[in-house]
Amino acid sequence: MTAQPAGRSEIAARASEFLDYLQVERGSSPLTIRNYKHYLNRFINWLGSRGIRQGLADINQEVVRQYRVFLSQLSDGKGGSLSRRTQGYHAIALRSFLKWLIKNDYPVMSPEKIDLPKIGERQVKFLTGEHVDRLLNSPSLSTINGKRDKAILEVLFSTGLRVSELSKLDRDKIDLERREFGIVGKGGRARVVFLSTRAAEWVKKYINNRKDHYKPLFIRHKGKVDPVTPDEKMRLTPRSVQRMIKKYGRKIKLPIDVTPHVLRHSFATDLLMAGADLRSVQEMLGHKNVSTTQIYTHVTNKQLREVHSAFHGKGGN
Repeated sequence: MTAQPAGRSEIAARASEFLDYLQVERGSSPLTIRNYKHYLNRFINWLGSRGIRQGLADINQEVVRQYRVFLSQLSDGKGGSLSRRTQGYHAIALRSFLKWLIKNDYPVMSPEKIDLPKIGERQVKFLTGEHVDRLLNSPSLSTINGKRDKAILEVLFSTGLRVSELSKLDRDKIDLERREFGIVGKGGRARVVFLSTRAAEWVKKYINNRKDHYKPLFIRHKGKVDPVTPDEKMRLTPRSVQRMIKKYGRKIKLPIDVTPHVLRHSFATDLLMAGADLRSVQEMLGHKNVSTTQIYTHVTNKQLREVHSAFHGKGGN
């Protein structure tokens, strides 16, 4: 066994290397790395609390079974227990870690021995056309903040961008004449993103109303601003965008909590209902696998049901 730094277990040392691999070689997002670190640290801390040795050989089916029981009984901090989906994320992180260990020739338990919990079909929340129109028209256009928020909402619905992708946009990278730009999304995957005419117009109006030199496309306009404030201090954060969208959703009393991801779902749903094929939507969303995009088949299934209801049995035979 390789000697470990004092006070650090073999599992913890290898887990740290695994997280480096996710960042450097896989190009995983900071959020993914943070989540995997949280899930693996929970496992390591649980081993310590049970007095279980923390060599790689100590990860076996019985230990994993006991850990799964622990997760099923763990509080979610809201008066309930961890959801099956969250428990599944812990299992996925542990399986991914084991796969990496095997790839690097460490003798460990087979990851296939860890079963993932059965989870009900994912429910996709999206806005109807009427709800989208109301949301897009909710910001006041008399202030620079309102013009910015209007531009953000139009861009999100026009492109299906993830909120992290939106926040990273710089104004010199967007071609408003061609209404397109390139981004590097989740997992380091590059794609071209297209703006609607309306979204491009509102981005242009917002930029023309700005009197600053800052590089980020969307910046904060409240609080103390010094002319020498670095660009990144001015950039609007994903959390700020989430709060802003939630505020407008509540203002117009939408029936669901609106998030940037709900707008992403609404973008995909709108495309499919208009007849776009699943593969094209996959490309526009930046999904690695079409199986991820298939959560939107609830839309096409609904259309099939409507066709069946409208035409089946109407021939008089």
